[in-house]
Amino acid sequence: MSDKKINIAIIGLGFGAEFIPIYQKHPNAHLIAVSQRNASKLNELADAFGIEKRYTSFDELIADPEIDAVHINTPIPDHGAQSIKALKAGKHVACTVPMATTVEECEEIVKLTREKGLTYMMMETVVYAREFLYMKELYENGELGKVQFLKASHQQDMDGWPNYWPGLPPMHYATHCVGPVLALTRGEAEYVSCFGSGTIREELISNYNSPYAVETTHIKFRNSDLSAQVYRSLFDVARQYRESFEVYGSKKSVEWPLIEGNPLVVHTAKKPEPEIPEEVESPDFAKLLPKEIQHFTTKGVYDSDEHQHLSFTQGAGHGGSHPHLVHEFVNALVTGKAPYPNAKQSANMTCVGILAHESAQKGGELVKLPEFTFED
Repeated sequence: MSDKKINIAIIGLGFGAEFIPIYQKHPNAHLIAVSQRNASKLNELADAFGIEKRYTSFDELIADPEIDAVHINTPIPDHGAQSIKALKAGKHVACTVPMATTVEECEEIVKLTREKGLTYMMMETVVYAREFLYMKELYENGELGKVQFLKASHQQDMDGWPNYWPGLPPMHYATHCVGPVLALTRGEAEYVSCFGSGTIREELISNYNSPYAVETTHIKFRNSDLSAQVYRSLFDVARQYRESFEVYGSKKSVEWPLIEGNPLVVHTAKKPEPEIPEEVESPDFAKLLPKEIQHFTTKGVYDSDEHQHLSFTQGAGHGGSHPHLVHEFVNALVTGKAPYPNAKQSANMTCVGILAHESAQKGGELVKLPEFTFED
């Protein structure tokens, strides 16, 4: 392993605080700065983790010449603009999902990475969750056979979350289900068709002029015979939190449990009918990480339950993905290899959701993904 160190700054310290000790312990990272608009909370966290550089201003942080890369964990409406500003300032960017809220912002990010020779990575948790990594291992080992279909969902009750969430179109935050269906085969979405279903409360509709309780999207893969189905709900649907991913192959298929915490179900072809399904506990994949951060696949960064972020209390810790995300980003900067997902792949995943909602508003009309989201 190289002894090169990348100077990192974390922006946004709600969910972002989950990553502080992971960067601090990664052998190739040097977490030198943190940023949050609330000065008292900023100082409280920076004191707790021994971080000297503190910024309440994003613009001042990205002007700091010592910082090589930023990890953005701010509210969704800020992702695109802040990523663009950081890239223009010469910083490599990791950003929590989604990449942006418009196709135009996604295109500008892709353009800047190319022009400035910088790295961008959308920190999509599901494509590094242990369950996904287990299915990816089966796929790469040939145990699934020919992949025939993929399906994913993300259902969550967002009542009580910050003020930009109420009424958000479900597909505008779709990367947790779009990401894995594209990532397994490293596929690209070519076009989408989406239907809205049901109606959310009247007071929620006006925020985004979107009535749908559920949005369901079919994705046609580019240069492939594959398609996938993803569905998403945010409000007024009775469902336990679920980020599911399922793959159907000619030899084996893997289905997500209906209840959080239950085992995966693996179906094996050509067995006697009662023996086809088998419950399997997904192994952990800490072995893929530097030893210094392996323990973060099974525990949060805090030592008491009352301080756990909602991603742990409601979302099961994103399947142990956080240290994998950090390692993918830092390793890309050390080696010069593109991370997954890179800027174009992130744009493809994000634009699926944005354009799917447009499709729903047009009664399911086919909408093509833009050329800039495709690998050359």
